[in-house]
Amino acid sequence: MRVTTWNVNGLRAAIRKGFEEYLERINPDVLMLQEVRALPEQLPKKWQEPDGWHVTWHPAEKKGYSGTAIWTRKPHTVISHGIHDDESDPEGRVIRALVDGVEVVCVYLPSGSSGDHRQTEKEKWMDIFMPWAKKLKAKRKPVIIGGDFNICHTARDIYYAKGNEKNSGFLPHEREWIGNVIDMGYTDFVRQHHGDIDGPYTWWSNRGKARELNRGWRIDYLLGNPAASKVCSNPTIDREAGLACSDHAPVSIDIQR
Repeated sequence: MRVTTWNVNGLRAAIRKGFEEYLERINPDVLMLQEVRALPEQLPKKWQEPDGWHVTWHPAEKKGYSGTAIWTRKPHTVISHGIHDDESDPEGRVIRALVDGVEVVCVYLPSGSSGDHRQTEKEKWMDIFMPWAKKLKAKRKPVIIGGDFNICHTARDIYYAKGNEKNSGFLPHEREWIGNVIDMGYTDFVRQHHGDIDGPYTWWSNRGKARELNRGWRIDYLLGNPAASKVCSNPTIDREAGLACSDHAPVSIDIQR
């Protein structure tokens, strides 16, 4: 079973840019989407209930903003939305679902880059997320958390580390936070596979020649609890698909059951 996470930077735009072609090439069994930025009824008709997929949409209350979705080839059961006990999630940032014995968690953490007010909101999420993720980690079944965390972990995960030390997404306490998530018992599959190298990146700015010269950030993750780490392999990042359809690349992992 292949699990893919992908921030599509607006699904309507991604569809116009060749999303279908790249989806067929990646061929996931589970697809976790972030930044959908559309209500289902705003999509072209064939994508409202895509053929061959079971889909759960979780749009934000604010139109054209944020939003997540989980698509699965086999039927899935939605466990919850959001990270609050009351499942309030007005920005449509988290879906948990169970498919074929695997719990998949689609996550889109807020970005703090637009100002202090959003950084404050991001850090509220970080505080709540940590104990929530700890509970999921302890489960006996495989749990895979996938999505856009809007945080790079180390200098290996960002092209220009020194120049971004004071920018949201690479602040020292953010880097420590994502490190603590991993250290509590989650496997960062891409980093485990690639080792101590620069990249591979998953997001590129549209400024300058960042996309052309591969000067990016790795802020999209697939994290697995100990049960998942025993059955997951072959993490991949499809840079071409990311550059064609979005500003983020899809990240995939294969599960052997």
